[in-house]
Amino acid sequence: MLSALGFALMNAFIRLAGDSIPFTQKTFFRNVVAMAAAALVLRKEHVSVRWEKGSLPLLIVRSVCGTLGIFCNFYAVDKLLLADANMLNKLSPFFAILFSLLFLKERATLVQYGAVAIAFAGSLLIIKPGFSADAFPALVGLCGGIAAGAAYTAVRGLGKRKEAGARIVFFFSAFSTLASLPFLIFDYHPMTGMQLTFLLAAGLAATLGQFGVTLAYSFAPAKEISVFDYTQILFAALLGFFLFGQIPDWLSLVGYVVICGVSVWMFFYNRSLESQETVRERI
Repeated sequence: MLSALGFALMNAFIRLAGDSIPFTQKTFFRNVVAMAAAALVLRKEHVSVRWEKGSLPLLIVRSVCGTLGIFCNFYAVDKLLLADANMLNKLSPFFAILFSLLFLKERATLVQYGAVAIAFAGSLLIIKPGFSADAFPALVGLCGGIAAGAAYTAVRGLGKRKEAGARIVFFFSAFSTLASLPFLIFDYHPMTGMQLTFLLAAGLAATLGQFGVTLAYSFAPAKEISVFDYTQILFAALLGFFLFGQIPDWLSLVGYVVICGVSVWMFFYNRSLESQETVRERI
């Protein structure tokens, strides 16, 4: 949920920065701040930047897919209706569960699959999508959701290998910063002091989101935490009200109740499963 709050704040600051700045430039600032923060954490905890044996392939997958996900998401936000772009990005938990099943052999129960589906239905009540005729940006946004799901699956795999969370964030942020640097050099758009402030704030918020999602997928499988990702919509609604004066309609309010209810119920359901497994182990 802290991750969801961080990413909701990031999107708010990105929106406040305006659409005159290209998505590649926004990506650079989003990641350079996270890279610096991760480096400070590594130094404070006396953790080497050297990854654990066998972790490099997963780190590369996490970094490449994560960078593609950011590029696609920011591009979709610039080209699509904001609601459409958000909905496509919220497909990432579904792909995370699918990829976790295919590559990590982590199976979810039918109840857990159903809870994610209900949460997604709640998000549709809030987003109320209306796709534009231009299919290409929508396909790019869909690719962003797929890439994010693959990136989160790689994070889960790294967590099972006991890879340090700060090292995962640093590796990804450094990779993404370097990947967006050529675009910044050859297609730099001048910014006002306020725009720069918003982008740096977006980077700080993204750092909170990145550490949160890394820890979440490191300590729990996608089937258990994917539902909580939808709380980002609730945080976004509050930010939209206080920053942009956006007032939700009754369908959105129903969606908030659905998402909060499913998230709380899912938490207790997972706790119940853990208790049952503990009892079986003792027996």
